[in-house]
Amino acid sequence: MLYYFLQPLARDVRLFNLLNYITFRAAAAFVTALVIAFVVGPWIVGRLRAMAVNQVVREGTPDTHAGKGSTPTMGGLIILAATVVPALLWGRFGARGGEYLLIALLVMLWMGGIGFLDDYLKLRQKRLGLKNEGLVERYKLAGQVTAGVVLGLYLWLQPLSTLPGASTTLPFFKYILIVPLSASLAWLYVPFVTFILTGASNSVNLTDGLDGLATGLTAIAAATFGIFAYLMGRIDTSFYLQIFYLRGAGELTVFCAAIFGACVGFLWFNTFPAQVFMGDTGSLGLGGALGAVSILLKSEFLLLIIGGVFVAETISVILQRSVFKYRRRRFGLEYAQKHRVFKRAPLHHHFEVSGWPETQVVVRFWILGIFCAILALATLKLR
Repeated sequence: MLYYFLQPLARDVRLFNLLNYITFRAAAAFVTALVIAFVVGPWIVGRLRAMAVNQVVREGTPDTHAGKGSTPTMGGLIILAATVVPALLWGRFGARGGEYLLIALLVMLWMGGIGFLDDYLKLRQKRLGLKNEGLVERYKLAGQVTAGVVLGLYLWLQPLSTLPGASTTLPFFKYILIVPLSASLAWLYVPFVTFILTGASNSVNLTDGLDGLATGLTAIAAATFGIFAYLMGRIDTSFYLQIFYLRGAGELTVFCAAIFGACVGFLWFNTFPAQVFMGDTGSLGLGGALGAVSILLKSEFLLLIIGGVFVAETISVILQRSVFKYRRRRFGLEYAQKHRVFKRAPLHHHFEVSGWPETQVVVRFWILGIFCAILALATLKLR
């Protein structure tokens, strides 16, 4: 938005020429997001605390989490505000690439809206003395699937680049584009996109169980995707690295930088001991944003590497539940309870119950997140 107000003045004020550079606008988005988080964060935390919008402790979490029931939740509002405002200020919506930015923002707000409704219902049910189930699981899933179907159909029928709409790429391979074998199979792209978007949003949601864990990992993932968006959006770097050129995709660098700044700013309040939790408002919104960016960059399989920790957390929950149900059906409830795959699930709770302090689990998972990010960046040359 600021680009269209200030760039015409570049003839008189050469400083405004900086707005033509994505790197400058991305840096500005990061700083703006950080400032917004620092400014609105204390106010939002104070309001949430005054309204007694406290965290609902999930069933099955370690006993050490009992005291977190007095910590405010729905802090994801800070993240949404600190992401959306900088993206609107520093993005170029009218030029080529504006569609990338707009779609990513809409997906994030849609998923964040689902999370907000879920958080609100949990708190309302808690105050009424009802079971804290929040939004009915099938309704939540329906909202996520709807976003995936709409996005998949749009990208299939209205490609944003010269590449086929129903396509994706593979890491470690140069110029490898996966497309359906025939037009009759192109519709498979829609459920594929739906699966990626729904899985990404739920993965971040499952990982959000320790102070600062999901926040830090999302910041690492967003920064990494920002680098990929910048490189894919430039003809020279994409040619040199032998990756596909996506005209206009560089605008997603601004969006990723805003998420990075928002997460770093939110981490100020979310680090141990947390003053506020992001809740489903933040986790579903951030997961949806990461999923949308990977889909728009046609790098869905790269998301498996960048978000390796998120994937591991999700697999741990699926494995825990599946094996428990099988053993309960085959050997009985008592046997299944004594022979679980993990002591607790998701994975971070397993290590916490094993004796690792919460801060140790968080920092070590951050290190693994950085490792996954470096591995993903290595795919740029290992082709």
